[in-house]
Amino acid sequence: MSTVEHGDSTMPRDSKAGKLIRQALVLGLAAVAIVGAGVGISRGIRGIIEATAIDDDASVPTTTVRRGNVTVTVPARGELQGGGAEILITPMTGAEEMAVIYLRDSGEAVAAGDVVVEFDTSQQEFEIREAEADLLEARQEVIQAEAEARAALEDARYQVFATETEVRIAEQEMRKNEVLSGIQRRENEIALERARNRHRQAVLGLENREASSDAAIRLKRTAVDEAVRLAAAARDEMEALTLRARTGGFVQRLENRNGQNVFFTGMTLPEYRAGDAARPGQAVAQIPDMSRWEVSAQIPEADRGHLEAGQAVSVLPAAVPGRELAGHITVLGGSTGSAWNRTFNVRIALDESDPGLRPGMSADILITVDVLDDVLWVPSQALFESDGRTFVYRRRPEGFVTEDVTLIRRSESQAVITGIEEGAVVALARPGRPAEGASQGGVLEALPR
Repeated sequence: MSTVEHGDSTMPRDSKAGKLIRQALVLGLAAVAIVGAGVGISRGIRGIIEATAIDDDASVPTTTVRRGNVTVTVPARGELQGGGAEILITPMTGAEEMAVIYLRDSGEAVAAGDVVVEFDTSQQEFEIREAEADLLEARQEVIQAEAEARAALEDARYQVFATETEVRIAEQEMRKNEVLSGIQRRENEIALERARNRHRQAVLGLENREASSDAAIRLKRTAVDEAVRLAAAARDEMEALTLRARTGGFVQRLENRNGQNVFFTGMTLPEYRAGDAARPGQAVAQIPDMSRWEVSAQIPEADRGHLEAGQAVSVLPAAVPGRELAGHITVLGGSTGSAWNRTFNVRIALDESDPGLRPGMSADILITVDVLDDVLWVPSQALFESDGRTFVYRRRPEGFVTEDVTLIRRSESQAVITGIEEGAVVALARPGRPAEGASQGGVLEALPR
């Protein structure tokens, strides 16, 4: 009984020990396998993911690598403007500010000579009335001076004539001296000398009167001329307060910057309107030259290095559907905006026009940067970037796998690449994810190749 009990008691203990040994052996072998495969584990995981990606998502859109000519373009949106615009400036007058009493609306058509802007002319009208009153007074003074001069000259001439008569009478008396006594002869001589002196003084007085009369009349006439000048200046100034179009076109009101000393990005200023005050020298409106259309656009800074003056541009005005106008870049301006959203201004001259164009209209522009012949390209959305790599998702029998390529040039719609053969099938979206969801990052890019 004891032997049997011994045997029954020892059998469970042997079974448990064997089981523990087997478990330890399995764990040891598994650890060795893991250590041995540590170098290639990431590749294994990548292979599993890549091999099953397309199987899990059969709806991934694809395209093929194509060969052909690629036109690289930069798209943007701009505003139509007339080139060489006629600027209507507040005239320089003695006033600090002038009130706008009439101003045509933006977009209103005008012909050469039409009134565009009128300023308040009440001050000039007052000055004209004052100048005309001064002119009338000055002319009356001239008339009076001329009359006084004529009267004075007549008196002076009479004095000359009278003293000349006295001289002749004294000379007649002198002829009697031969028969007169010495005293009487002396008296006649003295009388003749006095008569001659008075005559000389009368002649000199006439000359002085003529000179002084002429001077007085010239002075009065100078006052007349000054009054005429002031009246003409006031009329010219009043005429200058009416601004007319020198050429035909469409009016554009400008921003009223009067009194604005602080400006910030995005700030919008109101246009000039009737009743506003303008300072001398400020521009209140402009009339673009409709024979020289331009487009002003803001281009992202990243595209600046691809542009240069003279490049061809296609302009599609939004208000003229189906019309494409040719143009070219004329000016590349400076950069503006924040560091994370910097743009620069581009001015484009149109090589042709259309009757439907108006200043201020928006237009889509397409700038032709380069034309690459016989190159490999894919749609831009088929190219992915991550961790300094540029790659595509290429279809293989085992599924989609990443394949590095070299980017030559990229536009909004096309990417010119090398490092892959023509006809290769690539994904237009990241496999296993929504097409719009991922263009960068992801577990596949994080794993080493």
